[in-house]
Amino acid sequence: MSDSPHDDDLAALLSTAVDTDTLGRLHRRLERAADRADLVDVAYTTVDSPVGALLLAATPKGLVRVAYAGEDHDRVLETLGQKLSPRILRAPARLDDAAREIDEYFTGRRRTFDLPLDLSLSRGFRRLVQTHLPEIEYGRTRSYREMAERVGNPKAVRAVGTACATNPLPIVVPCHRVLRTDGTLGGYIGGLDAKTALLDLEAAA
Repeated sequence: MSDSPHDDDLAALLSTAVDTDTLGRLHRRLERAADRADLVDVAYTTVDSPVGALLLAATPKGLVRVAYAGEDHDRVLETLGQKLSPRILRAPARLDDAAREIDEYFTGRRRTFDLPLDLSLSRGFRRLVQTHLPEIEYGRTRSYREMAERVGNPKAVRAVGTACATNPLPIVVPCHRVLRTDGTLGGYIGGLDAKTALLDLEAAA
């Protein structure tokens, strides 16, 4: 039994179904209020794509994460909370530019991305390799060995593979353009089907 009529009213309110439009409006109000109060360190949204749902996350510095559904978006957000900040909020408006450029890429209207990037999830050699990945032109590929030579460490072929496999910004930072020396695909954070789809998309342009 409730302690007061107020408790009964509150319980009734909380048990009332809220329609999707109302929830959307409430969330947009929350986004605006959090933005004004500078309470959001990591904004995120999800977008549909030909390779499945993609999680996009950004800090004030720039796009910090692109994640495939197979990576488990909830787990990715948990990791971002641990590594960057627990102040995370779904705020699609902050990712409008990223969502638009990714859509343009998949529809063949964009070959390079013009987004500010936050590379703080990578360190050392991995970050060095990932910084050089955008130098591989659209529709072209390089081998892991060629990338190792490119970054000045020809013997670090395996380390280049690790840098590609742990790239926090797939698609935008094009690790899918790096193949084994024999031309086979090698690994890919989004799975080999996604890697094939991206290469086929670029080859058809």
